[in-house]
Amino acid sequence: MAMERPAPETRTAVSPMLVRLVAERATGALLRDRGTLYLCEGQVVHAESPAAPGIDVLLTAAGRLRPEGWREAVDRAGPRGRVGRYLVESGQVGDGELELCHLGALHDAAFFALAPSSGPTRFRYGVGHWMGPIRPVPAETVEREAARRRELLDRIWPCPDLDTAPLVRGRRPPDTPLTVGQRAVLSRIDGTRTPQDIAREIGRPAFHTLIDVRRLAALGAVETPRTTPPEPPEGLAWAARLAAETTAPDVALLQRLRDALEATL
Repeated sequence: MAMERPAPETRTAVSPMLVRLVAERATGALLRDRGTLYLCEGQVVHAESPAAPGIDVLLTAAGRLRPEGWREAVDRAGPRGRVGRYLVESGQVGDGELELCHLGALHDAAFFALAPSSGPTRFRYGVGHWMGPIRPVPAETVEREAARRRELLDRIWPCPDLDTAPLVRGRRPPDTPLTVGQRAVLSRIDGTRTPQDIAREIGRPAFHTLIDVRRLAALGAVETPRTTPPEPPEGLAWAARLAAETTAPDVALLQRLRDALEATL
């Protein structure tokens, strides 16, 4: 007997305007409340958000690029929209390394740029980014990844207010071992720094920092804003399972970025 196939999953687009621009194969800048997507012939070539460290922070913080080398690239190649190519051609960054770092920065900023919003969305035709084209990404892929990340955060600890508010330490220290990344985040929580502030200080993608913040909140090491208290999963075993998985996000994200990059080669 023939098996009936399940109906394909349908996903509502975050930005109807983006769907239309993709159909038009438009080139320009899509401006939303929390960030901007840059399109070239309907594909996403760059993204930026005040909430996410830029590719310059990620490259220089990792020691792969000297700050003066970045400034030189922007000064010399920025007006021609070729900063990325200049970095490669001058031997400061490898081609594949730049693509991988750019892909990570793109998805990091797009997560915020595509956040649900009731604010206005505008598009400026013909506007390009000074970074220049590196590796275009289909807009559907960008939206799907942003949705996946939002769902992952909610599964860990469903409190979006933690993502933007100044962080406050919990009253009790965590009773499970913390990862290096979690310790770096926790050591900088002082009641004034937001996750975005901490991400820039330690030179990590904002989403990685949010993962650590949500998990620290689940362990009680970070206070959860009382305005939107989460419903914790049942059972104390969940906390132990959560702690056991704390090393997974960075590796999993790197693998996803690698696979996405290889798929476009």
